[in-house]
Amino acid sequence: MRPRWPGPRTTPSGSARCCRVPPAPSGRPASGNVRTVDTPDDLRYSSDHEWVRVEGGTARMGITDYAQDALGDVVFVQLPSAGAAVTAGSSISEVESTKSVSEIYAPVTGTVVEVNDELADQPQHLNEDPYGDGWICVIELADRGEVDRLLDAEGYRKLVDD
Repeated sequence: MRPRWPGPRTTPSGSARCCRVPPAPSGRPASGNVRTVDTPDDLRYSSDHEWVRVEGGTARMGITDYAQDALGDVVFVQLPSAGAAVTAGSSISEVESTKSVSEIYAPVTGTVVEVNDELADQPQHLNEDPYGDGWICVIELADRGEVDRLLDAEGYRKLVDD
């Protein structure tokens, strides 16, 4: 069971963990407009609302449509460093929005081999195209089996609908 609390969960550093915000009643955003969360079937998802697209021995990752919607307008992205070793579940990036500062967590273990430098100048890509131009980094996989332990699209939809 996923814990619920009234707002973003904060980490010891004081920033919010991306993006454990309970959905508004009836699955509607706070604005009252009905919004469908985009969840592509070809991706894998973490319970912290990051996605992974496997490309050979690497995994391109970013935040989900649900996460970007919960964050609001993104105004700054602190990118991980190319060459950095990352561990699944560890903080690798921060996203600042008009609502909060949230840490982004590595969904898999490996080495960052590429970062989306475009986000430094155009952080709005996270809101406009979270599964395309809004990707954060590419991680060379240390263990391909970790990807299989992530949620598929159906499992992720159930997570955000609960």
